[in-house]
Amino acid sequence: MDKHFKFTNAVIGLPLFFVVFLWFVFWVEIRFNLDFVQNGIYPRTFSGLQGVIFSPFIHGDLEHLYNNSIPLLILLAALQFFYAKQSMRVIGYGIVLSGIITWVIGRENYHIGASGLIYVLFSFVFFKGIQTKYNRLVALSLAVIVVYGGLVWYIFPSPEIPGNKSISWEGHLGGLLTGFILSLLYKTPEYKKIIKYEWERPDFDSSQDKFMQRFDEQGNFVNLPIIEENEEEQELDSYYNSNVSTNYEIVEDKKNESKPKS
Repeated sequence: MDKHFKFTNAVIGLPLFFVVFLWFVFWVEIRFNLDFVQNGIYPRTFSGLQGVIFSPFIHGDLEHLYNNSIPLLILLAALQFFYAKQSMRVIGYGIVLSGIITWVIGRENYHIGASGLIYVLFSFVFFKGIQTKYNRLVALSLAVIVVYGGLVWYIFPSPEIPGNKSISWEGHLGGLLTGFILSLLYKTPEYKKIIKYEWERPDFDSSQDKFMQRFDEQGNFVNLPIIEENEEEQELDSYYNSNVSTNYEIVEDKKNESKPKS
């Protein structure tokens, strides 16, 4: 397994705790016959600002809660495993910022549900993986877009059909924009590619590279131009001259060697 990714108890504990808490809130609402819908986001009203914090934990019915639980389990686990250092900030700021955007652009109605946070997680994981250019994170981005790519269609306004439940496309759009903004704000230097070669450096000048000079703009192999040197510098003496006088002395051979007999 890659040294950057470490499996911890939080990978399972964080998404499980979050989803169990959503179900607990829904149980309290049913058990004590309460109505938390009015604590959701009501756009452009002061009282509606409370929904920026509370709305992700409020759901209209069991189907609404169930449909949000599965994506939350998967995306929160992926966030905690691959982006452990940024996970809590992405969740916290994601809830607040997406809620504010919904409060600004939303229709005059109560907006509730954790779908805005789902879009934050989906957007952050997708865009951050592309930005890092890290092979495993890019693969994660592609996996997310394959599995949840259909979510993109729910960020656009849809005609309301009488008798059907209204979808908060404003919350979805706010979540998608928030995830993209957070992916730009939070850097991941631990996934930065280590530079091994000179041509990988940002200040690399190919015109000064001896190998790259062998190719023209079309990629064709060419010979380097011949640099003409001064003929006088190239001229070499055919023999060595010296101004120092040399004296030779002839020494008689006085070795006691027997002369060869004739």
